[in-house]
Amino acid sequence: MTITAQDIVSLTAARAQLSELVEQVKAGAEKIITKNGEGYVALIDANRLDYYHRLEQAHLHLLMLDEVQRGLEDVVSGQTRDAREALTERKQVRSRA
Repeated sequence: MTITAQDIVSLTAARAQLSELVEQVKAGAEKIITKNGEGYVALIDANRLDYYHRLEQAHLHLLMLDEVQRGLEDVVSGQTRDAREALTERKQVRSRA
């Protein structure tokens, strides 16, 4: 959805027109509320916010799966180290610093 100039509302105007803005948001609009001329908060439908949260969660899961795939590729190619040895080396480097 594209934000238009009509979707940008000052905090003062939002206070005065909250009922109207809520109805527009329920009809599918999203509003950016500004304070001192800068974006401050967004007014969006609760269902759409839930959808955005689910998208973000799915994106994080895809990133984790990508990391798992790269890790498995490292194991297959033999690019592994013993975790205890690696941690011991890191502790020794830190103690020298």
